[in-house]
Amino acid sequence: MAVNDGGVPPILAQKHYTQPSAFTPENLLREACRQKRIASSSIPDICVLDPDGDILRSLLARGEARLESGWACYHTQLYSFSRGGIDFGIVGCAVGASFAVLVAEEMFASGCKLLISVTSSGQILPIRQPPYFIIIDRALRDEGTSYHYVAASDYSHADAGLISTLDGAFEEFPVPVLKGATWTTDAPFRETQPAIDAMVERNLMAVEMEAAALYAFARARQEPVLCFAHVTNQMGRVNGDFEKGEADGSHDALQLIAIAADRLRSRLLL
Repeated sequence: MAVNDGGVPPILAQKHYTQPSAFTPENLLREACRQKRIASSSIPDICVLDPDGDILRSLLARGEARLESGWACYHTQLYSFSRGGIDFGIVGCAVGASFAVLVAEEMFASGCKLLISVTSSGQILPIRQPPYFIIIDRALRDEGTSYHYVAASDYSHADAGLISTLDGAFEEFPVPVLKGATWTTDAPFRETQPAIDAMVERNLMAVEMEAAALYAFARARQEPVLCFAHVTNQMGRVNGDFEKGEADGSHDALQLIAIAADRLRSRLLL
């Protein structure tokens, strides 16, 4: 394995975690606003990352989502919608650690005060038949983005206060909502059987592509982020896989988001 002169791979070298970035989301958005002639880039206090895009597509199909003209991101569109008396911003199809964190950086720079991610994930531990949800309390860092935000470790952890705020919140929810750890990977089509077996040994419940990076970002930036895994499949190894439920799982996901947001906004005084 080729490494640099310091004896470590490049992804772990020259990581000055206490130093500010020379390139900031605020400066990027400033120039985007100038070029796009956007007067303000303010967005709702509570935002949602929807990596699969099913939630957003469902909202658009029902005419319940409105394009936010103040969103200055070069790469995505942000829509707003309401649920349970709460206004949300949502970005769809920001799949993978680096893309999710890029959007998260820009959301918080634009006025977001709480970010909720709901990502489709593959079952690792055969706890029950999919679909069901997991409140991710920690995620194995088998991706690259997290290592640019916090020093190397096995896991990225959710904020314990956010997790505890959801205790009992889903007792009446029609779909099981569990709590546990996941495996965050950058390469879904390199989930080999020996790797999966190793994740079973670690008692990881599912595999997804964003949580470890989002939690590392949250820790480094001291921003509130909570990630859910929507366990919808067994990695295509059974016939009839990837069945998410009503409206591609969006009905349940929206209800989950509304319940979580209502609890968390009280804690965060939003």
